[in-house]
Amino acid sequence: MARAPLLQLSDISLTFGGNPVFSELGLSVQQGDRMALVGRNGSGKSTLMKVMAGLVEADAGERIVPPGVHVGYMEQDPTMAGHATLGDFAASDLPEGEAYRVEMAGEGLKLDLARPIETASGGERRRAALAKLLAEAPELMLLDEPTNHLDIQAIQWLEEQLAETRAAFVLISHDRAFLNRLTRATLWLDRGVVRRQEHGFTSFEAWRDKVWAEEDEARHKLDRKIKAEARWAVEGISARRTRNQGRVRALKTLRAERSAQIRRQGTADLAIDTGKASGKLVVEVKDISKAYDDKLILKPFSMRIQRGERVAFVGPNGAGKTTLLKMLTGELEPDTGTVRLGTNLELAVFDQTRAQLNPDATLWESLTGDKALRVQGRGGDQVMVRGTPKHVVGYLKDFLFSEAQARAPVRSLSGGEKARLLLAKILARPANLLVLDEPTNDLDIETLDLLQELISDYDGTVLLVSHDRDFLDRIATTTVAMEGDGRAMIYAGGWSDYQMQRAETARAAKPARAKAEKTSVPQVPAAQTSPASGLTFTEKHRLEALPGEIERLEAEIGKLEQFLSDPELFTAQPAKFEKASEALVERQQALSAAEEEWLELEEKAAG
Repeated sequence: MARAPLLQLSDISLTFGGNPVFSELGLSVQQGDRMALVGRNGSGKSTLMKVMAGLVEADAGERIVPPGVHVGYMEQDPTMAGHATLGDFAASDLPEGEAYRVEMAGEGLKLDLARPIETASGGERRRAALAKLLAEAPELMLLDEPTNHLDIQAIQWLEEQLAETRAAFVLISHDRAFLNRLTRATLWLDRGVVRRQEHGFTSFEAWRDKVWAEEDEARHKLDRKIKAEARWAVEGISARRTRNQGRVRALKTLRAERSAQIRRQGTADLAIDTGKASGKLVVEVKDISKAYDDKLILKPFSMRIQRGERVAFVGPNGAGKTTLLKMLTGELEPDTGTVRLGTNLELAVFDQTRAQLNPDATLWESLTGDKALRVQGRGGDQVMVRGTPKHVVGYLKDFLFSEAQARAPVRSLSGGEKARLLLAKILARPANLLVLDEPTNDLDIETLDLLQELISDYDGTVLLVSHDRDFLDRIATTTVAMEGDGRAMIYAGGWSDYQMQRAETARAAKPARAKAEKTSVPQVPAAQTSPASGLTFTEKHRLEALPGEIERLEAEIGKLEQFLSDPELFTAQPAKFEKASEALVERQQALSAAEEEWLELEEKAAG
C-alpha cells in the first residue's frame, strides 16, 4: 500500500501586490525525498517554501500534512523574543533530556550557544535557527539557504548530517557542491510553475536548457501559424465571410494563446572595464602580521601577487580572511612587515556586509548618488557606466530590475537582489583590481555562472573570499588557506587542489611522525591507554565512523575506475562517461578529505 505524502500542495494560487506569484500550483513531497528547489532570484522560491511550511496562507488551494507528521522550517529571520540565549531558543521545543542534540548541532555549526540574543548577529541567529531544526529532527525539513554564514568546515559538517538523515528535505541553495552531493530530485520554479525531475541538481542545467529549447521551438511554430492565418484573413476573408467565421475565431484564440505566454526573464548583463592596465606587480607583502589584544590573527606572512592572478582566501569564520584582504589592499596597517602596492591600481570592492548600500535609499539614488557614477550636467537620471552615460533605469534593467523597482527602497530587496545592485555599482566603474568578499551569497545559479564567466575573461586581478567550493574551483589560480593559530599557507589552484595538496603533505608527514614517536615515546600497554578525552562528543562519533566511510569511498572509486576503463565507453555512451568521471573526481576528493580528517582526529585523540 502506497504511503501518503509527507506534504501535498494542490491548486495553490497566491498574489502579492496585484501580481500573481503562483497559479494553480501543485507538488508533493514523499518520504525519503531529497530535493533541490531552484529558480531565479525573485521567482518566489522562499515564498513557496513558506507556503509549504504553513507560514504563508495561499489565496486558493489546499495544503495537506498527514496527522503526526512534523514539517520543520529554517527561518531566515527567526523571532527569539522570550529567550535569553541562542541555546535557549534552539532547545525551546525539545523534550527534557534531549538538549544534547542542540549541543551537537552547535559544535558542528560553530555556534556559541551561550551568546545573549541581543548581542547576536544576523548570521548567528540563522545558525541558531538551523541548529534548532536539526535538533528537532522533523520528518520533513525545509531549508532556505542553510549554507549562508557558514564556513566550509561547517558546510561539510552539515552535508554529513543531511547525508545521514532519514528525514526528507527540500533545499534552496546557491552552493553547487552542496546540492550536487545531497539531492536526488529537483523542483524547478519558473514563471509561477513548478516542474519536478527525478534527478538531483547535477542534471538540472541540461534539463532546463532542454525545456527552454522545446519552448522556443513551440513558440516559433505558433508564431508561424499566426502569421499564416493572419495572411489568410487579410487576403480571403471578404470572399468567404460566412463560411470562415470559425477560422477567424481560431485566429483570435491563437493570438490570445501567444499573448498569454510568459517570456523567460533575460540574464543579467554583467560586464567590467579594467580601465588602465596595472603594473605587473599588484601587491607584495613581506613578513606582515596582525593581532588584536591577545588574539593572534596572522603570523609573519609574505606573498607576491602578479597582474591577472585570481587569489582565493579560505578558512573558518573568524580566522582572519577579511583582515588579511584589507592589509593586502592597504586599507589596514599590519603590526609588522611591509606592504607594497603596484602602480596604476584602480580598486572595486564587493563587501560581504553590503555596507555600500543605504537601506533607506532607492535603487535610483543608490546609483545616481554615487559621485564616481554621476554624470555632470545631465540631471539626475543618468549614470556613468564604464565611461559612457546611460539612463539609470536602463542600467538597472541590465541587472534584471523592473522600472517600478527603480524608486523602491533598498530594504525592500531580497538578498540576491541586493547582491545584484551592489554588482551594478562596482561593475560600472573601471577597475583593474577586483576585491570580492563573499560575492556568491544569495545569488542565483545563473547569475553565479555569469559572474564566473566575467571573472574568467577579466584582464585584471581578483582577490576573492568565498565558502562556495565549486566557485573557488572555477575561479582561483592560487589559494591562501588560513589554517588556524595565525598560519596562512599558499597553495596552487582552487579548493579541490588545496585539499589534495594538503592531504598529500599530511600523508607524507605521517611515516616520519610515526617513526619519531616510536623512537622517542615509550610504548604504553593497551590497558593503560588513555581514552580520547581530548575529543568532543561529535568528534568521537566521527572518528568511529570515518574508517567505514573511507572503506566505502575506496570501494566506490575502484568500481568507477573499472567502469571507466572500458575503451568504448566514451564514444558509445558519452553521457554516462561524463557522469562517471564527475562521480570519480567527487569521490576522490571526498576520500582525501576523509583521510585528512581521520588523521587530524587521531592526532587530537592522542593528545
